[in-house]
Amino acid sequence: MKFAAFSGVLIEHSIQEALRLTKQLGFDGIEIAAREPHLSPATSAPRIREIRALADELGLDIPVIAGYMGGFSTASDKECEQAFADFQRVLEASLTLGASMIRVASGGPNAFLAQDYHYAKAAWWIRKCAEEAGKCGQRIVLEIHNVSLVETVESGLKLLELVGADNVGLIHDAGNMYITDTDYGRESVVRLGSRMFHVHVKDEKRIAAAGAPGTFVNRTKHGEEAFLQCRLGEGEADHQPLFDALKETGYNGWVTLECHAPFPAYERLEHDLRKVKSMLGLG
Repeated sequence: MKFAAFSGVLIEHSIQEALRLTKQLGFDGIEIAAREPHLSPATSAPRIREIRALADELGLDIPVIAGYMGGFSTASDKECEQAFADFQRVLEASLTLGASMIRVASGGPNAFLAQDYHYAKAAWWIRKCAEEAGKCGQRIVLEIHNVSLVETVESGLKLLELVGADNVGLIHDAGNMYITDTDYGRESVVRLGSRMFHVHVKDEKRIAAAGAPGTFVNRTKHGEEAFLQCRLGEGEADHQPLFDALKETGYNGWVTLECHAPFPAYERLEHDLRKVKSMLGLG
């Protein structure tokens, strides 16, 4: 396994500073959030080349571009066309940056509220993205994420079946799956199998009410619930069964750490990387 920092955790820094901090922390690579000030569909070609040159100089890989474009299931046709155009620009940037995966958002609502037409529309546009990506050997990743069509292993596999493209897979995210209140341990890894293209790691905790730093509210199958973003091991999303399953199944892909707990960015990334390696028996 290789470990990447999520640049969104370092969004208050320039992308150049984020790259240097990622190297300083000892990560193997960086997953770049496709939003300013790091990257966007409007980022110029010279600036994209500059990012790649600095990553190469630092010896950092860029495995994934974490796109925010999509939301196809509930967007208008005009909005979908714009999202697809944005995807095409991010796809072009991914080739320069050496990233092999681009995250695309399926859209909502929560899987337990979604209708078949939501899945059908999302699948049509994601298939269109997959066809473009396939022309240049790139892969699309859909994150298992609360408040989306892809909230569980089941709903993720359902959408993949409708898309019908081998170069589209899922991002396992135990933190998000904890929020959804679905299995995120060994069974989830086994059931995803080869359709699990990538892994995200962050910890969360259910709380009585939001309002303090690091808290938020989401709609789940239990209603409106409040959560606190935590450093790994300090919340309630037990990642040990996940890490054990990754070792058991021989997962050799990337694991991106994206802690948004209310601590300084460098400190939370440092903590989580140390914790992950300890839980994996890597020191």
